[in-house]
Amino acid sequence: MIGKRLVMAAAVAATSALLLAGCSAANPGSSSSSAEVTWNDPTAKLDGVTLTYWTATQTATMADQVIGAFEKATGAKINKVIIPDVYETNAPTKIASGSKPDLATWQPTASVLALLQPKTGLQDLSSAPWMKNLSAGVQKLGQVDGKTYAAFVNTPSVIGMFYNKDVFAKAGITTMPAGFDELLADAKTIKSSTSAAPFFGAVGDSWPTQWWPQVLLAEDAQKGLWDNVNSGKDTFSGPTIQSAITEYKSIVDAGLFNSDNLTSTYNESGPALLNGDAAMVLQISSFTSLLQSTADTATINSKIGWFPISKAGNVGTIIPGGDSALVAPKTGDATKEAAARQFLRFWMETDYKSYIDQANQISIEPSVATPDGVPQVALDASKALDNSVGSMQQLAVVNPDFYVFLADMVHGTKTPEDVGKLTQAQFTQLAKALGIAGF
Repeated sequence: MIGKRLVMAAAVAATSALLLAGCSAANPGSSSSSAEVTWNDPTAKLDGVTLTYWTATQTATMADQVIGAFEKATGAKINKVIIPDVYETNAPTKIASGSKPDLATWQPTASVLALLQPKTGLQDLSSAPWMKNLSAGVQKLGQVDGKTYAAFVNTPSVIGMFYNKDVFAKAGITTMPAGFDELLADAKTIKSSTSAAPFFGAVGDSWPTQWWPQVLLAEDAQKGLWDNVNSGKDTFSGPTIQSAITEYKSIVDAGLFNSDNLTSTYNESGPALLNGDAAMVLQISSFTSLLQSTADTATINSKIGWFPISKAGNVGTIIPGGDSALVAPKTGDATKEAAARQFLRFWMETDYKSYIDQANQISIEPSVATPDGVPQVALDASKALDNSVGSMQQLAVVNPDFYVFLADMVHGTKTPEDVGKLTQAQFTQLAKALGIAGF
């Protein structure tokens, strides 16, 4: 589940010092730059070449079909190594101590890529031949300082609102809301005219709380909010983010969530939405997988819809997970580095249709059709990528435990002002640990 795969502040703090101390030894680098790099034919022979591929337990089987096809086509061998949880802590620690893979699954966000020291530790994939074939919303992702270090193989999640069509119909809602004023007006209509909770929260798991302030900040993110936070020009306790925190608290106080919001969990939100006990769930689009665990595609398509939401309109918020992309670390071995690039090219060109058909994944290449069994809500979320902006996880240089403080606020043990101040204090601490300029 992507929500639980998000890197937490403790993981960053635990690895930052090691990486900074060990980056010279662990990042031997290579002489190739994006302009100089060559891309082998996807099926060129690689007899005698063995590549090491690191992955997390949650993504352990993701590439199996591709690996088998690549080995058969090229003669190369792929040594898959499953790194135990927490992957985003243990993998950088192993790299800092001198061990390094040729390929690795990785959460392709600025803060998590930073753990791998991308400028010196990762191959620049900006010139990848398949990049121009990707959907526009994906082409701009996986970048640090304008260079692409992550190869997307799956569509990233988008934060948006899943809704029960029958509940909306009972409440007389026929037009999807544009902005929070219309959203909250619909929520109040649902509360007064149906037995369903307008929104299903899952504060028992804490992490879902962070989506509410983030979608409220989408337009501000488009205007450079996270760049300003990264440079110290703005803060979590500044008026922009503080206003989003306070508005989320006001929605909770208005009684628009399920009565057991404080103890309910993510796993309970899917059945609650399908059964009509709740009208809406604000979640990342991988929530579709939870719906699929209890309902088939036909049922999901008939009962559940999806729309992006933001403070002033319908801007989506992107949050790539650990299953979205791969990186190719620099190892100093030119042959293996080229073979790693060839593997990525094979995945995204030669084998891509076979991969998405076998995995039942949404295609991120418009010329390759998405399999028929993918629910419509997942397709709608994918289409929203082109009018979406990066989340805190995507754009901030480090990710504090925002959700922990927000959950405390909903429980009543912290004020909205506490949330802003505590989150900023942790953000500053982590930025200093990573050596971010200005902190």
